[in-house]
Amino acid sequence: MESEEITGNFIHDIIDEDLANGVHTKVHTRFPPEPNGYLHIGSAKAIYINSSIAKKYNGLFNLRYDDTNPTKEDVEYVDSILEDLLWLGVEPTGGVFYGSDYFERTYELAVKLIKDGKAYVCDLSKDDMTKYRGTLTEPGIPSPYRNRTVEENLDLFERMKNGEFEDGAKTLRAKIDMASPNVLMRDPAIYRILHTPHHRQGNKWCIYPMYDFAHPIQDAIEGITYSLCSLEFENHRPLYDWVIKNCGFDVYPPKQREFARLNVTYTLMSKRYLRYLVENNIVDGWDDPRLPTISALRRRGYSPDAIFEFIRRAGIAKVESLVDIELLEHCVREDLNNRAERRICVIEPVKLIIDNYPEDKVEYFSISNNPTREDAGVREVPFSKELYIEQSDFAEVPPPKFFRLKKGGEVRLMGAYIVKCTDIAKNEDGSIKEIHCIADLETGNRNPVDRKVKGTIHWVSARSCKDFNVMYYDKLFTHDNMNEIDPEEYNSYLNPDSAKKFTGCKAEPSLATATVNDRFQFVRMGYFVKDKNHPDTFIRTVTLKDSFIKNK
Repeated sequence: MESEEITGNFIHDIIDEDLANGVHTKVHTRFPPEPNGYLHIGSAKAIYINSSIAKKYNGLFNLRYDDTNPTKEDVEYVDSILEDLLWLGVEPTGGVFYGSDYFERTYELAVKLIKDGKAYVCDLSKDDMTKYRGTLTEPGIPSPYRNRTVEENLDLFERMKNGEFEDGAKTLRAKIDMASPNVLMRDPAIYRILHTPHHRQGNKWCIYPMYDFAHPIQDAIEGITYSLCSLEFENHRPLYDWVIKNCGFDVYPPKQREFARLNVTYTLMSKRYLRYLVENNIVDGWDDPRLPTISALRRRGYSPDAIFEFIRRAGIAKVESLVDIELLEHCVREDLNNRAERRICVIEPVKLIIDNYPEDKVEYFSISNNPTREDAGVREVPFSKELYIEQSDFAEVPPPKFFRLKKGGEVRLMGAYIVKCTDIAKNEDGSIKEIHCIADLETGNRNPVDRKVKGTIHWVSARSCKDFNVMYYDKLFTHDNMNEIDPEEYNSYLNPDSAKKFTGCKAEPSLATATVNDRFQFVRMGYFVKDKNHPDTFIRTVTLKDSFIKNK
């Protein structure tokens, strides 16, 4: 991961002040994903913030799986999270942990709260608990079970642990303040009954701690000094602090601070909806290149450097905002412009025949692998009588200012000859079968002295080319701010043209040796990566056109 810092990071200011005042003597952060889906680019922001801060202050960074809800979690997601983290170049220097590692200790602390008169077993149903909680303008009503004795609560909680009650029959609630202006502080549930096997603990437990209870305990046990999370947890901070204080973690207690989530145009980060898309085969798995998941961005050809550069430029703030996806694409182009070697591929081919070129002759033109890098070298690209060019590079009835090939017109074949179209042959359906040209063999790949040829098009030798498929992916949604859309309406905004496949594409022979995840710029066509799922296919990572700077 790059060592650059985010400019204007208010979290750095908080830490600097704490270290100066002795609030903390070290920095220890963590990334605590729930293994109920694949990480996405919003997760990458949290990873970057937490890991880069630990690095800046010579501290430690933990990966901790928040695996306290066995109904949604799976080993597949556990494995994918670590794979994504390591691919991003982030090492969990403090270790890899699981929330379930602390189930025994968390249970003991719940018993402590009961003994201290700060927790009780409640028989209210989930719906009734919601009704009793009140509203933002009206205080809550105490549960009829709020004044159970310590002995009764200890007995009931142990029986909950022993599996004597059905799911939802009872909960353990913290006894705080039913009149609190913060609804979350009105006796929140801290344990619930779930007769569901755990992916690591098996059937050992049938009660599981709620996130708001388990998370601060886990932070405190691991010695986390800064619990950095997104703004949706800001209202949870008083409960976080209450748990820390009442469970006895009052020496260098962890401090929760919040930052704005990463919201990107034409994108949704909801793991629930992403799972819906995957499970209903609307997309091609969690790594479908249209998704914002890290595995999808990796498959699409994005690099960790480009992703983190995007996060740095988007910045860290306390107020929610919507970041233009064009900034992400701009960062990807910047990265690939230097990284990717150039290759020639004709996506929608039409044959071009040079009538005055010898039938059996093959010559080779030296073309730069990457003109932005002196060390990239050159490659030899074969040239022959019969070539393929893009259908869009020829027009029978050209529009104004069309500088590509037309009948009677001249164009430069990139790195090679100037050719002039003399005739075309058509198929029975009226489509163009082949284009006939003559080449300026005397001028070669130099500029003619008697005229100026404006257009240059790319080509491949029909004699030497290799066939591949190409996939174009576009935005998955048609609305720029999907956060404004009712979740029930998400499907109405799916882009029906978000994936397009081209078969029979013609590529220069050097691409035959490309390996999975190799990235290239297909000249004039965009940046592409060899697909890991389909070795005969290249995926377009991003187009060449970059309008971000111009528009902004």
